[in-house]
Amino acid sequence: MLRPLELGIALRYLRSKNKNRFISFISVISVTGIAIAVAVLIIVLSVMNGFEHEVRTKILKVVSHGAITGWAGRLDEWRGIRDIVEAHPETLAAAEFISGQGMLVGDNSVKGVEIRGLHPDAELKTSGLSDLMKQGRIESLEAGAYRIILGQELADLLEVSVGDKLVLMISQGAITPAGMVPRMRRFEVSGIFDAGMYEYDRGLALVSLEDAARLYQLGDAVSGIRLAVRDPMRASQTVRQIAESLDRDVFITDWTRQHANFFRSIQLTKSIIFIILLLVVAVAAFNIVSTLVMVVREKRSEIAILRTLGASPAGVLGIFIAQGGLIGMIGTAIGVTFGIIVSLNLPWIVAILERIMGFRFLAPDVYFISDFPSRLMTSDVVQVALIALLLAFVSTIYPAWRGSAAAPADALRHD
Repeated sequence: MLRPLELGIALRYLRSKNKNRFISFISVISVTGIAIAVAVLIIVLSVMNGFEHEVRTKILKVVSHGAITGWAGRLDEWRGIRDIVEAHPETLAAAEFISGQGMLVGDNSVKGVEIRGLHPDAELKTSGLSDLMKQGRIESLEAGAYRIILGQELADLLEVSVGDKLVLMISQGAITPAGMVPRMRRFEVSGIFDAGMYEYDRGLALVSLEDAARLYQLGDAVSGIRLAVRDPMRASQTVRQIAESLDRDVFITDWTRQHANFFRSIQLTKSIIFIILLLVVAVAAFNIVSTLVMVVREKRSEIAILRTLGASPAGVLGIFIAQGGLIGMIGTAIGVTFGIIVSLNLPWIVAILERIMGFRFLAPDVYFISDFPSRLMTSDVVQVALIALLLAFVSTIYPAWRGSAAAPADALRHD
C-alpha cells in the first residue's frame, strides 16, 4: 500500500501549498503535541524508576535482605539456626542481632529510637552500613565499651557529636527501694552515619550485641538472624525456604515485606501517572484526525484526478495513512530524543533550577531521599514510542477512509 508514489504525495501534503498554510500549521501543532507528550511521559517514568531504585539501594544499605526472629523477640540456640542459614546456597552471609526500643536522653532533649545490637564484623557482611559512616567506624562497637552510633539527624536533634555521652533508657524496669524505675545505661557516641533516609537517620541507633544483651537481659539469646542473599529480588522466597528447613516455629520477614506498602504505592503511582500521560499522548495523536480531515476536504479535486488517472482506493488510503504516520513518527522521534536527553541530565538540571529558585524540590524530612533521581530504562522508551506510533496510525484510519471513499465524479462536478 505504501509505495514511493504514496509516500511522495504524503510528504508534499505535509508542506504548505498555495494560499492555505493553516493545514501545515496544524500539522506542526500535532507534531509538537506528540513530541511534548512523549518526552514528558519518558521523563516522568525515568524519575519514578530512579526514585524506586534510589530508595531500594538506600534501604538495602541499612537493612538486611531478610531476617528470622523468634517468638516474643527472643531466639535461643541461635547458633544452630545461623549454621543452617549460612549453609543455604542462596545465602551470602548471616549475622545475629538484637532489636529493641529505647529512649536516648541528651542534655537538652529526649528522643525515642530503635536500638540495634550487632557484631561489627558480621554486620559488614550483611549490610552496607560501613559505607554510610560520616564519623567514626562501625568497628568501634566493642563488647563492654558501651559505645553507640547514631544517625545524622538523630545526632543533630540530641545536639551531640563523637565523644559525647548519652543515657539510654528502656521500658523494662528494675525494682529498687524507690519502686520500679526504667533500666538505663550511659553510652559514649563513637560514630555518626548518614543513610540519606530520614526514617533511619532520625530513628536508628547501633550498639554492641553484648551490650544490648546485657541491657535487655537476654543472656545468651538474640532477637534473630539477619541474612544477605545473592538475589535481593528473591529474598522473600529464599527466607521462606530457609524457615521451612528449620525444626521450630519462627517469624520471617524480608526487605520487601518491611516496605511493602511503600513500593506498592510507587508502582500504583507509576501506573496512574502512565495512564494519565498516555491520555495526553492520545489527545495529541488525535489532532492528526483534524489535520487529515482538512487535508481531505482541501484535496478533493486532486484525489479525484488521481482516481481518474488510475489510482486505486487503497492507494489514496495509503497516502493519508502515510501522512498521518509521518506526523506521528516525527513527533515521536523528537519526543523520544528530547526525553532521553533530559532524563540522562535531569539531576544537574534540577540542581540548577533549585539554585535559581532558591528551594528544594525534595525536602529530606518529608521524602526518603533528598536528591532528584532519574533512571532511564530502555523498555519504557520502547513502550512509550510504540504506543505513540500506534495511536498516531489509529488516528489516520477515519480521515484516510473518507478520502479513499470519495467519488471522483462528485468531487470534479463542483470544480
